[in-house]
Amino acid sequence: MKSLTDIESTVSVARRGLMLVISSPSGAGKSTIARNLLELDPRFSLSISVTTRKRRPSEIDGVHYHFIDVPTFERLRATDALLEWAEVHGNLYGTPRDAAEKAMREGRDMLFDIDWQGARQLQEQAKSDIVSIFILPPSMKELKLRLMRRAEDSGDTIAMRLRNASVEIERWRDYEYVVVNDDLDRAFSAVLSIVNAERLRRDRRPGLFDFTQALLEEALDL
Repeated sequence: MKSLTDIESTVSVARRGLMLVISSPSGAGKSTIARNLLELDPRFSLSISVTTRKRRPSEIDGVHYHFIDVPTFERLRATDALLEWAEVHGNLYGTPRDAAEKAMREGRDMLFDIDWQGARQLQEQAKSDIVSIFILPPSMKELKLRLMRRAEDSGDTIAMRLRNASVEIERWRDYEYVVVNDDLDRAFSAVLSIVNAERLRRDRRPGLFDFTQALLEEALDL
């Protein structure tokens, strides 16, 4: 599989960073795709959410999430320190504002692994900077099997996630791109194609003004 740097031009043209939002029902693969994208492309920074959810055994505080208690979350929300927030499966999640805004000021791309509620808030605040992708499972049966294979949630939690999946899937129309994750490699390749195309959009590349002007000036000297 080609990397993003393999398919993009080696000529450097200044561009504005984008905010890539990847959402899906729990178990459909958004976190795996997000992790693979971060490993492949150093130009992406992950927006690490704060959450009141209990940490799973495989998770590291400050890497996967910032795990905080409800009073701390409520203080952040009350002081407008969160770019977006949502309640999902009975737990609170939010995006720290300072970290996201710093990354965008520095021209780095931000990756958001969030649900549809958070995605909607981001689209309201920064529509022109958002690229949104919704990941669908190939079937509800497969989604259930993936949640069970993960072996990190109780039976009651899995049942709740499956009930909530129907509500989440209804939001697919709110996203610019929809990818069905029937095969992880194919789904990931589709996401790479979307990212590459969005990075090449004219309105995301203010450096093209200077670049084309330099070409025209060079043409006069030929």
